[in-house]
Amino acid sequence: MTDRASPPWWQVALTCRCPRCGEGRLFRGVLTVNERCGVCGLDLREHDAGDGPAVLVIFLLATMVVAAAFWVEFRFSPPLWVHAVLWPVVTVPLALAMMRPLKAALVALQYRHRSSEMGV
Repeated sequence: MTDRASPPWWQVALTCRCPRCGEGRLFRGVLTVNERCGVCGLDLREHDAGDGPAVLVIFLLATMVVAAAFWVEFRFSPPLWVHAVLWPVVTVPLALAMMRPLKAALVALQYRHRSSEMGV
């Protein structure tokens, strides 16, 4: 299969599918990348996003949560315990929801831009 038939990176990110064929599952479990695509056989062991998704989640989510916390504080002036209960309940699920698509996007971009170096 050629690169032209590969799905765009954003589609790989949203579907968490193979960056070459767009059909095989990219993950085994929550965040563990499969060793091979079950459909096209692409070796995914070399395509590792490392800490990139975590850094992106920290930067993006922290900006959103801090802005929301300021807005809640200045708009409603709740007691401190409300902040202590509210923001972990909001932050943890959002961080988990953002991590998987961001990791898939980075794996897809890595496949797209480094495939010639890896002998794919």
